[in-house]
Amino acid sequence: MTHAATGSQTLTLTGLRFNANLGILAHEKTAPQPIQVDAELNLGPQPLRPHDDDITHVLDYRKVRQIIIDECTAEHVNLLESLIGKLAQRLMLLPGVYGVRVKIAKLEIFDDCEVAIRIETGQW
Repeated sequence: MTHAATGSQTLTLTGLRFNANLGILAHEKTAPQPIQVDAELNLGPQPLRPHDDDITHVLDYRKVRQIIIDECTAEHVNLLESLIGKLAQRLMLLPGVYGVRVKIAKLEIFDDCEVAIRIETGQW
């Protein structure tokens, strides 16, 4: 009996919360707004076990986390749609990434609900 040597791998970061300069309302332009980012990166076929236990041979999720924060805080962006597109494009540039799914929620835009946008690009 043979076993598959590879499997389809997805890196997921969930519930990443920080403040971003985002929005068109007057108070959003003067102070950062709390957002939450969820991201999935399709890494395609990967060995079921890396050939060694060295972080340099896999996609380091610490770097992915920092890229998300950096892209979302680099400058003020009026539209959530603009920010999510910019972030998705940046994540697609990472080596070995076939597809990206990103959801960004504005946590305090309204008193009674959050607003979120989700985008998917690349191969799934």
